[in-house]
Formats: sequence, structure tokens, C-alpha cells
Amino acid sequence: MGTLMDRAAALLAFTILTTAGMAKTWQSRMPPDVGFGNVAWFDVTTSDLARAKAFYGQLLGWTFNPVTGTDQAAEIVAGGRGIGTIRVAEGAVSGYNGVVYIQVADLKARSSRAVKLGATLVPGFPIDLPGGTGAIALIIDPMGHPIGLYSPAPLPSKP
Repeated sequence: MGTLMDRAAALLAFTILTTAGMAKTWQSRMPPDVGFGNVAWFDVTTSDLARAKAFYGQLLGWTFNPVTGTDQAAEIVAGGRGIGTIRVAEGAVSGYNGVVYIQVADLKARSSRAVKLGATLVPGFPIDLPGGTGAIALIIDPMGHPIGLYSPAPLPSKP
């Protein structure tokens, strides 16, 4: 099954692949600003994508858009806009699968603050989302839970 950090590394690879496929979708659907501290996006993981889509579609009225470049994920649509992603889990589904992304004003500062408060910043993060749609970081909180940080602004350019 691997350690949480191994799973986080797998999530990084999946995030990079998925965000490349979702760039056009995110540009047109993701809200540019949902407000500091609010949920901006989330991932749901599953061992059976078709069954999960049927369940959540019937339970919550969600519809799904394909993610370009993979048959292992779909964008979750509610109220006409993308709100998250449902994807096949890397290995067994556990309490650590799935990530909620919370909007922050300054991604680098909030990531640094999280580390000072005892979190671990997953190697490879923060990263820009394609098409200038923002940036994300993945941290593991001091209790061992993954959480995403999202900024509607891309990372500052390096001098």
C-alpha cells in the first residue's frame, strides 16, 4: 500500500497529468475566487469509477465530464460548473484518499506557515495549474491527513 508520502507522490503525478487534461475545463468552469478559507475543489477516489459516478449522480445530481488524456478520472459538475474530480485510486481506497483544496490568498506563505505549524509539504509542490488558472500545494497535516491549498493566482515568477 505504501506510506502516506508515497501516496502523496502518486497524487502529485496524477495531479500533473490530470491538470494538463483539465486546463481548458478549469479555465472555463473553476471560479477565480471562492474566498479565503473556502473549499475551491476536491478529489474523490474510488476503486470503481463507473459505479461511483452512478452513485453520486443519483444521490447528488452530479454529472461528469471526461478528463482529456485519461479514462481514469472525470470532472464532477454540479449546478453547471466543475466542483471537483472523481478518479480511480492509486491502490486500495483508504481514509487518506481524496483531497479537499482550500483557497488561500498567498500560496507560498500559507505553505510555509503550514510547515512551521508541523505539516509536511509534499515534495514537488506547490505547482502552477495549466493555463494560468492558479496554483496548488499539497500538505500532510500534523495528524497525517492530506489537504490541498489553492490559489486562483499562479505562483510568482522567479527572478
